Amino acid sequence: MNRAFSRKKDKTWMHTPEALSKHYIPYNAKFLGSTEVEQPKGTEVVRDAVRKLKFARHIKKSEGQKIPKVELQISIYGVKILEPKTKEVQHNCQLHRISFCADDKTDKRIFTFICKDSESNKHLCYVFDSEKCAEEITLTIGQAFDLAYRKFLESGGKDVETRKQIAGLQKRIQDLETENMELKNRVQDLESQLRITQVSTSPAGSVTPKSPSTDIFDMIPFSPISHPSSTHTRNGTRPPPIPSRSTEIKRDLFGAEPFDPFNCGAGDFPPDIQSKLDEMQEGFKMGLTLEGTVFCLDPLDSRC
Repeated sequence: MNRAFSRKKDKTWMHTPEALSKHYIPYNAKFLGSTEVEQPKGTEVVRDAVRKLKFARHIKKSEGQKIPKVELQISIYGVKILEPKTKEVQHNCQLHRISFCADDKTDKRIFTFICKDSESNKHLCYVFDSEKCAEEITLTIGQAFDLAYRKFLESGGKDVETRKQIAGLQKRIQDLETENMELKNRVQDLESQLRITQVSTSPAGSVTPKSPSTDIFDMIPFSPISHPSSTHTRNGTRPPPIPSRSTEIKRDLFGAEPFDPFNCGAGDFPPDIQSKLDEMQEGFKMGLTLEGTVFCLDPLDSRC
């Protein structure tokens, strides 16, 4: 068994790998809501969250409010919670952020999972009423997690160190570009100081030669207003044309665009490669725990 995935009892997976890899498995459920929890795992943690949300839902139900229905779409890319009619995505939980999933052994409708929020980094517990298929949904999430972790190892996971090195080299190139620009500015300052010194030390009434002055490397200083046709070196040959630098696309010293291994066109990944890989690696390493437990502990729970 994969070390990043654990469950109390060995059960047979519900779906083929292709169904979760190339498509998604839909489920209909009622969404009791989500609430913040202190820990990423634990039966007592989700039990308290379920009781809290059930109690809040019981009050709303007594006021005439209905439990909202949602559609769950489970695949190796995560668990999406959508509005059934409009298909609007309400929550998108990535699998490497889901750390705990449990269903009620006595009430086959209730299941829950803990997911780390991508913006606040807080652990949120989501609770659902699934019409007696809670265990199947829990196992489906577990299977999707297992497949996603294997896919991560086969693709990006094995190349984490290589991609980190590439990102480091890219940063080094950017540092060299900055250093190169600072040196150019320094040389221009030295040339300006040299010309000022030459003018101040010239004898009074003497005629300054019209030939262009040269820098400390015996080269004619660059001037943005000078035309290439009027610029010559001392031996009478023209210097090579100065390549123009595009201001639209930032390029490295070799004229190539910065490397981005996550540039797939959709723009779903943040620009910080290393932090994204570390986040996924940490999430999968923590693993997903599946448990069957008892949430209904008093008559109030059974009425919700």
